[in-house]
Amino acid sequence: MSEVRIEEGPDRGAIWHFGQPAQEQRALAEGKGWVDLSHLAILAVTGEDRAKWLHDLTTQHLSALPTGQWSSALILDANGHLEYQFNLVDDGATTFLVIDPEYAPTLLAYLLKMRFMLRVDARDASSEYSVLRAPGAATDIGGPFALVPRAELDGMKAVFNQNAREVGTWSLDAERVAAGRPRHGIDSDHKAIPNELGLLNKSVHMNKGCYRGQETVAKVFNLGAPPRRLVMLHLDGSAVVFPAPGTPVENNGVQVGFLGTVARHHELGPIALALIKRNTPTEATLTVEGITASQEIIVAGTR
Repeated sequence: MSEVRIEEGPDRGAIWHFGQPAQEQRALAEGKGWVDLSHLAILAVTGEDRAKWLHDLTTQHLSALPTGQWSSALILDANGHLEYQFNLVDDGATTFLVIDPEYAPTLLAYLLKMRFMLRVDARDASSEYSVLRAPGAATDIGGPFALVPRAELDGMKAVFNQNAREVGTWSLDAERVAAGRPRHGIDSDHKAIPNELGLLNKSVHMNKGCYRGQETVAKVFNLGAPPRRLVMLHLDGSAVVFPAPGTPVENNGVQVGFLGTVARHHELGPIALALIKRNTPTEATLTVEGITASQEIIVAGTR
């Protein structure tokens, strides 16, 4: 079967699968799969002050930015709500931020506004570079990744194909849901804070200086009680078509949260991420459009 492409959403235009999702997932799990992510946006940050500048603006510790090491980071609003989520890597002269295309224009505008007198600049480099999920064992942020100049993209794909197979984003989503990694805008809403999403000590460094929204993160961490918690749902596999992200999640007919990414995993079956109220009993069987779902806790209700 030929490739099937995604027609809508943040991955529009990317390859969803090649007709064998289960085999593709196994290849990715074995480190023998790779994914073309060239639909994602890439922002380039240059200048001598870029490391300190990004350190101050984001939730991640970036003041000593190692060359070639991928990290994940967030930018929060003043109330600690998640505004931007991205992966980044530095090549010694430029820091590249990889982000969903819908968020790239406003993130770039924000970065340019925050330069002040620092020796930094930012631009959209999506036409210059692409990112690939490279073959190899999965990392904590969903890599390994390869940042490739677009002029060299076909050559890199040919190299990967020598020892691995190309797979679609279906495989990546299944891997991400099984690992409990949320994606901004799908598994979060405008009220989401990092504490609810399992991002502390991951995208959020807990031993760094002040950044916008830190007061909320620290306060909720010290209280140990985020308003909601991220869970993985094991869905009843009887449904042919699964509910869409954003569908209400209910407990005894009362909405307690919403559905995020839904995936069909080659070993776990139908799984999904959901953000639900903290006081929802962990043993409760939830429903999503009549489909029953058991919970697997990702973020505990208390610290």
